[in-house]
Amino acid sequence: MKKMYTLWTMLLLAVLSMSFVSCEWNDDDEIAYTLEGTWKGNMYVSSEWDGRTYDATYSEICFLRDPYRYSSGKGYWVDYYSNTGWGRNYVANHINWTVNYRTITVYFVEEGTTLWIENYRLDDAYFEGTIYDGESRVDFRLTHTSSPNWNNYYYGWDDYYYDDYYYAKPMMGAETSDKAATGEKKAERKRFVRGK
Repeated sequence: MKKMYTLWTMLLLAVLSMSFVSCEWNDDDEIAYTLEGTWKGNMYVSSEWDGRTYDATYSEICFLRDPYRYSSGKGYWVDYYSNTGWGRNYVANHINWTVNYRTITVYFVEEGTTLWIENYRLDDAYFEGTIYDGESRVDFRLTHTSSPNWNNYYYGWDDYYYDDYYYAKPMMGAETSDKAATGEKKAERKRFVRGK
């Protein structure tokens, strides 16, 4: 009986130790936890439209963690401009993001483009680092402006976007462009990270 009790105790300890190991957070999870929220600052983004280049005055980025995969999530990225030629003074994108081996990858859903953030420092107030967009790389500094609205976050993960924006390119079958609505020829915007 004593052997059986010892065997069961060892088995129970092994199972408990495996469950504790699987619940541990890694660096990527901690980075994603700190990254979650809304950040504002200059990301040095520009857009070409109708033969002209426009520089964004600032960007607002919202990172929302996936409640099931802690080091990734969704959100939005809005670049604000002054005196644009396309009717609205911003370009908005839904984003999917991941933290993998400390590299933050941001995928722009409407545009189908990706950029990377590396060499960064992140805390509850500031987020600064280097953004890589193809061959371009620029240093940035953002300020933490808010945390997620937890009520909406838990009850509407798949739908938690700010629908007040018109996003960069329309989804299939949707028209969001002023020019398309009035029948004018639609000029394509090209977004990129510029040097300082």
